[in-house]
Amino acid sequence: MNEEQISKIVESVINSNNSKNLFDRHKMEKVIDAAVARANELGVGVTIAIMKADQVLQMSYHMPNANLVSCTLAPKKAWSALAMKEPTKDISKDIQPGAGLYQMETMLDGRLASFAGGIPLKINDEIIGSIGVSGGLVEEDQSICEAAVAEFLKESK
Repeated sequence: MNEEQISKIVESVINSNNSKNLFDRHKMEKVIDAAVARANELGVGVTIAIMKADQVLQMSYHMPNANLVSCTLAPKKAWSALAMKEPTKDISKDIQPGAGLYQMETMLDGRLASFAGGIPLKINDEIIGSIGVSGGLVEEDQSICEAAVAEFLKESK
């Protein structure tokens, strides 16, 4: 077996377990459904954004009763969770005056969202994507995002 054949086998094994399968449309629809169900429980309209680790938005859903601004903020929250490798609710403390990352938001031209509602998706301690939710109070966005992440992880087993 030559090096090219080995590379193809390794690539095949990796692709069978990689994020391609994890971001199946049907699975993402179930994730969106779980987020919408939680949003309906809370009586709030939101936008949900599911992003792969390569920063490509895979699916987004804007509830009819969501504010227009949530269309912009949900993907920013997803991106921020990826970029910082942590939930967006944890970013705020690091960018306050006197903190180590003070002014990071301005240095990134407003791309960074530093309030709750964005969570990285981790499988086997590897970040494979993220989910961002916007439209409610930050506590509501966080709760809805947690429901979406829980469904994503359930569907990934």
